Amino acid sequence: MPPVPPSDPSHLTRRRALALGGGALLGAAAGVSGFALPAQARTDSSLARAFEIAADAHGVPRDLLVAVGHAETRLTQHDGPSQARGYGIMHLVSNPQHRTLAEAASLTGRAPGKLRTDPAANIDGAAAVLRAYADDAGFSRAARADLGAWYPVVARYSGAANGYVARFYADGVYESLWTGASASGVILDPQPVEPDRGAVLTTRSDVGVLTADYPPALWAAAHSSNYTVSNRPSSYPINYVVIHMMQGTYAGSISWFQNPSSNVSAHYCIRSSDGQVTQMVRHKDYAWHAGNSTYNRQSIGIEHEGYFDQASWYTEAMYRSSAALTRHVCDMYGIPKTRSRIIGHNQASSTPCPGQIWDWTRYMNYVTGDGGGEVVWSTIVDNGSAGFSAGPSWETSSYSSQRYGDNYHFNTPEPVSDAAWFSATLPEAGTHRVEVWYPANSGYNDRTPYVVATSSGNQTVQVNQRTGGGAWRSVGTFSMTAGAKQVVGVSRWTSGGGYVIADAVRISRLA
Repeated sequence: MPPVPPSDPSHLTRRRALALGGGALLGAAAGVSGFALPAQARTDSSLARAFEIAADAHGVPRDLLVAVGHAETRLTQHDGPSQARGYGIMHLVSNPQHRTLAEAASLTGRAPGKLRTDPAANIDGAAAVLRAYADDAGFSRAARADLGAWYPVVARYSGAANGYVARFYADGVYESLWTGASASGVILDPQPVEPDRGAVLTTRSDVGVLTADYPPALWAAAHSSNYTVSNRPSSYPINYVVIHMMQGTYAGSISWFQNPSSNVSAHYCIRSSDGQVTQMVRHKDYAWHAGNSTYNRQSIGIEHEGYFDQASWYTEAMYRSSAALTRHVCDMYGIPKTRSRIIGHNQASSTPCPGQIWDWTRYMNYVTGDGGGEVVWSTIVDNGSAGFSAGPSWETSSYSSQRYGDNYHFNTPEPVSDAAWFSATLPEAGTHRVEVWYPANSGYNDRTPYVVATSSGNQTVQVNQRTGGGAWRSVGTFSMTAGAKQVVGVSRWTSGGGYVIADAVRISRLA
């Protein structure tokens, strides 16, 4: 039987984690929503305390509240505004179609200015909004204690009119619950929560068809009032690629570009965690992204998830995915792969975007293919070779013609330590490039964790196995020690939906 599973793993039997606070209540009385920390007390420990008190005051699971903050801002205060006009750790939003800031002000009695700039007030305001949404959904006390049941409430908090984008957002929050987080003195322990995704409906029209512009990309159209219909390159030559940072999240930016009041768009958005690409404007049309009409007419705009001042968003997966897209665009239109043609937003108009953290040397090396150095040794480990090992729960299939070799292994996502491992004998210590091969299918996992054994410990890179299959795909370069060892594992521990696939890896020592 070919492995084409449902895209949602909710059919699996998993325990649902319960949480109502994650710590002492620290004297907060139930029902009290007026807590605010003074500005001079904004230490790491006070931020953790603010989450506990707000969660208790509004009957919202503390861990869910932290996960929302981590997915939005990595628990970092942003007085704002973000691209979507959002503020603070919890990204309370004020735009014509998404008004969580105003809702929080009404529910808590606080001034919008306080909610924008005071971290504890911002957290408490978000908790009040989430609780109001739960009440609207008819949640009982038992439902409020079930982290998985909050999935549709979290999707609503995103403000996305498009169901597919709302699920993008909610999946990001639940990814934080699954993997855990530690930031700004706030600790979120990993929890294998089963989200109630079935309560958030999507349709085929939410996604649309893939485009010939860049086949690996998903498609979610920007609102027609946010870009100019054209016939490029006949009407205008395409001479540039413009790099942006979103000052916000992947789902939030997609939703903002679909908001008719935003008057802004980009051709592509790229997710930080795994490099997933969503196209929003066709190449033939020009997006409104550069703040300069000349560059808008002659460029492709690429937005990257994250904030200028937070290095945690600038992942290897995002750099690699973006560089592959830029290389494709340059090859398609004959654009020279130089810094005079691949530019930052700041080179087109007055803005700090994409910020000082953006590593142009690294990025351009990936675009030109010079980022890895010369290969001095390489080995391929297939799932049928002696270097592969997997437990009895892993099955094999030859269903997809995109497979490497005779077949590939597959398994269901579960919060268990049951990885399939690719082992090799590395002759020398040094920098190694890891590439993976897998067949792609819409029923496969969109966040498959590849665990790489580096000299400083295991590192995990998430790969969307629904696209980009049937070819070698780099997941990064890593420092590794010499010797015989397990080098790359495919983990089952993911909040993504669909089968995880273990097919083949290529490990190359670089000069």
